This record gives sequence, structure tokens and C-alpha cells, in this order.
Amino acid sequence: MISIQQFTFNQFQENTFVLFDETKEAIIIDPGCYSPQEKEVLKAFIKQNDLKVVRLINTHCHIDHVLGNKFVKDTYNVKLEAHRIESEQLNQVPLYAPSYGFGGYDATTVDIFIDEKTDITFGNSTLKTLFVPGHSPGHLAFYSAEQKFCINGDVLFFQSIGRTDLPGGSMEVLRDTIQNVMYKLPDDTKIYCGHGNPTMIAFEKKNNHFIREV
Repeated sequence: MISIQQFTFNQFQENTFVLFDETKEAIIIDPGCYSPQEKEVLKAFIKQNDLKVVRLINTHCHIDHVLGNKFVKDTYNVKLEAHRIESEQLNQVPLYAPSYGFGGYDATTVDIFIDEKTDITFGNSTLKTLFVPGHSPGHLAFYSAEQKFCINGDVLFFQSIGRTDLPGGSMEVLRDTIQNVMYKLPDDTKIYCGHGNPTMIAFEKKNNHFIREV
């Protein structure tokens, strides 16, 4: 059974996720830790729970979701996995990081390209990869049908959606993604968001102010 630990890091209040199962193998999704204190919080949790980090994955590569990539890669000797399209987004981060106050950002690159055909396996667990563009052109989400949850990055939020005014964003594409991918998940699917609290598919279909179920 997969356990999920959520951390909220950096000035954007980004949610970083550590997923692990009974084997103690773990994956880290979207490490937003930037300060030494934030990095220590993540490191301490992994040590205290005797976890072995085996994968590092980005749902997408906007700055708030990638600040800790290099730290995780170096600390746990893992490769960075993301959609091929997102590699260009990641390559742009060093150019604008200082303007957001992240002058100490350590740049890195995507090592392994994944897409909707890639199953995310660790320990005894498997997640299905969903292609969910709109907020970012190569955005991915990770879904467990067995445990009824989805790590969806910045696609759906509680009564909101991801912004589409950043490079590669598209409201039309995001609307299609939500209607034809996210809202096709079972109603009792719990959505873990890149910012804020989790939500449920059934709730968003009825209450999301931006995109309700058609």
C-alpha cells in the first residue's frame, strides 16, 4: 500500500510529495525545497522512515516544482524523469530564477523522458502516468486506480485550475484535459494538488468555478 507524505516548500507554497510502500522504496515528485532548512526537512523525513529513494519525477518543470531537483539527484543518486517537452521548460529556469529571488538555484537537466505509456513502479507499487497538458505543455499526472488517488501537479486545484498565461500554457488545452482526462477518473478519486489542499473529482465536477462537468 502506498503512503503519501506532503510537504509545502518555497515562497510559492508548492507541494512536494514523497510516496513509499511497505518495501520502503520511495519516489519524490516535484521537490520544491530550496532553503537549507527545507532540504533538511525532506532529508530528515526520509532518514527517519528508513526510506530508499529510487525515483525523482517532475509533473512539469516550472520553477516552483524543480528547485530541489539537483539536491535530490545528488543526495540520493537518482535520475530526473519528466516529459520530453518539459526539458525546455527546465532549461529556461536558470534564466529567470534570480528575478524570483532564487539566485542560488542549482540547475540540472532531465535524464529520462517519460510519457503516458510509462508506468511508474517502485517497491510493490505501480502508478499510471496521465498526459495532462494545458498549464504546461508536457504536464504529467500519476494515478493509482487501486488506492483512488492522483498526484496532478498544477492541473486541478480545490475549486480552481492551473494558470495558463505562462509559456506553453493554453486554456483551451487545459479545459480539454480536465474534461476528458481528469473528469473521466472515478468520482471518489482524491486529487493531490501542486498547491493547496487535496480535493475530490466528484466535488470539482460540481463546484469548480472554472470548469464544471459537461
